[in-house]
Amino acid sequence: MNFVRNIALMNALKIATAQFEHKSADKAYNLSVIASLSQKAAAEGAQVIAFHECSVTGYTFARNLSKEELTEIAEFIPDGPSVQQLQKIAFANNIIILAGLFEKDEEGCLFKAYVCVDKTGLVAKYRKLHPFINPHLLPGNEYCIFEILGWKCGILICYDNNIIENVRATRLLGAEIIFMPHVTMCTSSTRPGAGFVDPALWQNREQDPTSLRLEFDSMKGRSWLMKWLPARAYDNGVYAIFSNPVGMDDDQLKNGCSMVIDPYGDVIAECRSFDDAFVIAALYKDHLSNAGGSRYINARRPELYNAILGKEHISKQQVVWLHKKSADL
Repeated sequence: MNFVRNIALMNALKIATAQFEHKSADKAYNLSVIASLSQKAAAEGAQVIAFHECSVTGYTFARNLSKEELTEIAEFIPDGPSVQQLQKIAFANNIIILAGLFEKDEEGCLFKAYVCVDKTGLVAKYRKLHPFINPHLLPGNEYCIFEILGWKCGILICYDNNIIENVRATRLLGAEIIFMPHVTMCTSSTRPGAGFVDPALWQNREQDPTSLRLEFDSMKGRSWLMKWLPARAYDNGVYAIFSNPVGMDDDQLKNGCSMVIDPYGDVIAECRSFDDAFVIAALYKDHLSNAGGSRYINARRPELYNAILGKEHISKQQVVWLHKKSADL
């Protein structure tokens, strides 16, 4: 039994997920933090480290940018300076790095991108399917499946994960790990209990950490996340690597809690401080096949719902017309 356990430990993949307080439009600073956390994670045995959405550029400040201003901060991938710097950090620390930034292409189109790099260069690039922070961003039009260290991986950025079909599709395409970079929580919403967290609590976090933690863990923050994020991992029998900033993001406060969720829907590692930090979790292949989600996928009967899941949206105008038609009959 010890021999079998030792083999399993040898085959584990160690992934770090990070949180930090980025600075808006300050790529040099943000990359310096990415470099520091990557070096520390590698020293503790991590083979991979994942950072949040737009961790290179900052995020919420972009809502106020013109197309020209957004184009200026966006970069070509993989030839832009930030991706090249990420590759150098990966090489220096022998670690795989995932991070986000704004992308531009040769036609002047703009995207929300997330990249995976190793010491040899770009491994994968993904464009957010449902961008909304700036009207000049275009949506991506494909899923992303790639391999690192013998594991098949996918990427879904923030709101992409709220559409459950995206997570299932990525899993069905073979992903065993889905990286889920976010900038989320502590914002306005129609759901009960949602809302912003007062930035004054962040400024006073050392003197009064309890009040800030209560807000961060409330329905404004972590409690809302726990309503749905573990279900994405559990239903699909997949590892979910959630990354999120902590601290001020432009004029909004974010609560971090970057975490790794296993295929059983359990949080196996989580950042619980207010600091720039990371946690490391070991991932095991046998958990994928033993989890209920693997059985649920194999039990599917797609002939029942192929046409239903692919149906076009019904507009509000169509709904009104259908109700009127029904009344006329």
